[in-house]
Amino acid sequence: MERNLMKGNEALAEAAIRAGCKCFFGYPITPQTEISAYMAKRMPKVGGVFLQAESEIAAINMVYGCASSGVRCMTSSSSPGISLKSEGVSYMAGSDLPCVIINVMRGGPGLGGIQPSQSDYWQATRALGHGDFQILVFAPSSVQEMADLIGRAFDEADKYRMPAMILADGLLGQMMEPVVFHTEEIQHHDPEDKHWATTGHKNKRKHNIINSLYLQAEELETLNFERFKRYETVKQEVHEAELYRTEDADIIVAAYGSVARLAKAAVDNAREQGIKVGLFRPITLWPFPAAEINEACRNAKRVLCVEMSMGQMIDDVKLALNCRLPVEFYGRTGGVIPKPSAILEQIKTLAKEAE
Repeated sequence: MERNLMKGNEALAEAAIRAGCKCFFGYPITPQTEISAYMAKRMPKVGGVFLQAESEIAAINMVYGCASSGVRCMTSSSSPGISLKSEGVSYMAGSDLPCVIINVMRGGPGLGGIQPSQSDYWQATRALGHGDFQILVFAPSSVQEMADLIGRAFDEADKYRMPAMILADGLLGQMMEPVVFHTEEIQHHDPEDKHWATTGHKNKRKHNIINSLYLQAEELETLNFERFKRYETVKQEVHEAELYRTEDADIIVAAYGSVARLAKAAVDNAREQGIKVGLFRPITLWPFPAAEINEACRNAKRVLCVEMSMGQMIDDVKLALNCRLPVEFYGRTGGVIPKPSAILEQIKTLAKEAE
């Protein structure tokens, strides 16, 4: 297979096109603007639609309308722009519509800065809009994985009729690495295959109506109950993590995305010094891979959570472990990237305390 040297943002865009994305609606913001730029050049050449909306709010509502017709569609942004899209995401979740949303995170809160961050974890996994709902969240740690997870995000979004997010960061979006696209040909997905889509009834079926407004409280409650029953199915069927050198580990480092790469280097250095440490890297952030972290921690005495934030994944780690192990934290924020040497020092400190 042909290897291509590409930026993470460009790999995301190309992989989305190959996965059958026909429409892209976006608005430029650093550090994800290359996605829009790439889509602007490529989409017209493959019979797709690229549209730069007048705002992030407009972009997500265009996705809302497009998804209603059963077409695979996507939007991308970075942290402040995702916040602006949150109302539209809630509407889509309330209408049971699939789409893919890319967030290439930057430092915050507010306008913050344009450097990499992981401080949107809570937003993605807990509160990307008002109301009772969840979205699928995938966290790549390499350019190759960014390309690989796009197709899966579209497939799972379609299967469960819910939005899916690729939660990356500025480091992954801007770095260049070799990537292989396993989908050589552009996939075609017929909206007519989606029985719920507004494709025109042709006097052969009842009208399909896409709506998230229900004025009768009991009706809305019933729909929410049904949706959360589906979420329980998602939790059983969609969960993935990488376990690295965890078989005999006394200490488990929990990290995702680009930080997991730095943590893996620290784990290898610690192993060279005789410290039994391993890495747990969640690939799905929602659903959180609880079975996998318990497997990783079967011999562990403590966990070190490492993030580019003030500590947003810690609660999920503790809940997945039922608080049976102490969970420590090391993080950098505001766009500062943690160094493997600093992570190693944290590991050594924990190992010394455990003696």
